[in-house]
Amino acid sequence: DAAEGLYYRDARYFGKREKNGDTVFWGRGNGWCYAALAILLDTLPESDPTYDYYRRMFLRMSEAVVACQDARGSWHPSMLDHETYPMPENSASGFFTYGLAWGVNRGLLTAPVYKRAARRGWKALCSHVGPDGRLGYVQPIGGSPQRTNREMTEVYGVGAFLMAASEIVRTKNEYTREKRFTAIGIILIPET
Repeated sequence: DAAEGLYYRDARYFGKREKNGDTVFWGRGNGWCYAALAILLDTLPESDPTYDYYRRMFLRMSEAVVACQDARGSWHPSMLDHETYPMPENSASGFFTYGLAWGVNRGLLTAPVYKRAARRGWKALCSHVGPDGRLGYVQPIGGSPQRTNREMTEVYGVGAFLMAASEIVRTKNEYTREKRFTAIGIILIPET
C-alpha cells in the first residue's frame, strides 16, 4: 500500500478493515517484508539497477514501521489496530527491531528517531523473555492478526529475536556501551 508504506498479507486483504476502520496490515507479515528488504540490500550490489528501488522501499517502510511502534517499544499483531490487539507480537517486533538496527548500522537510517526506535524495540523484546528463557507474545502460525499472550512462543519468534540481537550488539550507542549485560546463551540481555 503506497499510502501507508506497509504490505497486505495478500490480495484477499485489499479493502479489508479492522474493527477500528483501518486497513488490515498483519504485523508478522510486514516484519518478514521489512527484514527481507534489509537482507536483500545487504546482499545486492549497490551497482545493481534495482538497488535504489529496494533502498527507497526500505526507507519508506522504515517511516511506517516507526509510526506503528507503541509507547513501550513493541509492535502489535495488527499494525494499525492497537485497540483490538493491545498486546505485543514479538515475531513482528523482532523483525522490525532487526531492520531498524540494521539500517542504523549501515548508515541508511540516520535520523535519531530510528536509533531510538531500535533501542526501544530491543528493550521491549527483552522485557518479554520469561525467567525460563522463553520469549512470550509470539503469534502462532497463521495468516492474519491474532491475539497473543505471555505463554505463547514459537521458534520463528525466537529467530526474529536473535536477528534483532545480532544487529543490536553491532549498534554503537549508549545501550550497548554503558549498560551491564547478562549472558543467556548467546543472547545479551540488559540487567534490570
